[in-house]
Amino acid sequence: MYPFLRLFWQLFITRNLPRLPLTGTHVSHHFCMPWDIDLWRELNNGRTLTIYDLGRIPLAGRVGLISALRRKRWGLAIAGASVRYRRRIRMFEKIEMRSRAVFWDERFLYFEQSMWKANGDCANHIIYRAAVTGREGIIAPGDVMATMNHQEAAPEAPDWVAAWIKADALRPWPPMQAPEE
Repeated sequence: MYPFLRLFWQLFITRNLPRLPLTGTHVSHHFCMPWDIDLWRELNNGRTLTIYDLGRIPLAGRVGLISALRRKRWGLAIAGASVRYRRRIRMFEKIEMRSRAVFWDERFLYFEQSMWKANGDCANHIIYRAAVTGREGIIAPGDVMATMNHQEAAPEAPDWVAAWIKADALRPWPPMQAPEE
């Protein structure tokens, strides 16, 4: 089940925090709960992606993206992700999450998020490609920035993000086929 209560809690505790610049870092804290674990008593990899929502959505609010989405009746769809798992997160362990937008191009916004253990180790790290969507399809990030009253140009993509974008573009997707009987 989606952690709506935890999300509402994060939105509540961040409601009065100052706005962030577009590429500012939102820091939040979370616990690995019993319903987040897998058979090995550690944070489930699928649940990790859901918990990242608990940092990304408040970040979107703090940079002004949520109000722009509401105003225009747009949505935000995840169009790709690459995650690296580095350290286990055990039940009841507290983690610090860092979330920020790192880049945008003519079609997508790119968000970086990471979870950090109390000892300073990075537990996992992810890059998301997100699309703002409307009735017309994908909304260009330039139009989104204009709606948010931001005139600044997109930052240069970090080398590792540019490499991921390039590798993804070079990897052709096989056509979908019905399974053979």
